[in-house]
Amino acid sequence: MGLTVLKIKVGNPATPKVNEELEFLIDSGAIYSVVPAKILKKLGIKPISKQEFRLADGSLITRKKGVAIFMYEDKIGGADVIFGEPGDSQLLGAFTLEALGLAIDPLKRELKPLPMTLAGYRPNQV
Repeated sequence: MGLTVLKIKVGNPATPKVNEELEFLIDSGAIYSVVPAKILKKLGIKPISKQEFRLADGSLITRKKGVAIFMYEDKIGGADVIFGEPGDSQLLGAFTLEALGLAIDPLKRELKPLPMTLAGYRPNQV
């Protein structure tokens, strides 16, 4: 299977009109999206916690985590974002895809609408 790369805008939830368009590797196997720390800082996004990750070689790394908004075409959603450091890949992960209501089509290597389900009770209408 090939790689899917798309341009998606990233912004600060407090000032969404100020954003950066970035090229992301779409990785539905990744939980979080990774954006270079310098871009997040430029947008005024601040870390709110830290997250530990295990690399393929078994070693552990720690990265700062914040919240950003992501925009693709007419879709917008908020999701956790990892402050990428030099050497980290710029990724768009599963949480962000879901926040945008999108899924990756692995055959066509493009995004498609994610069928949304809301579990709840709807009383009979009179």
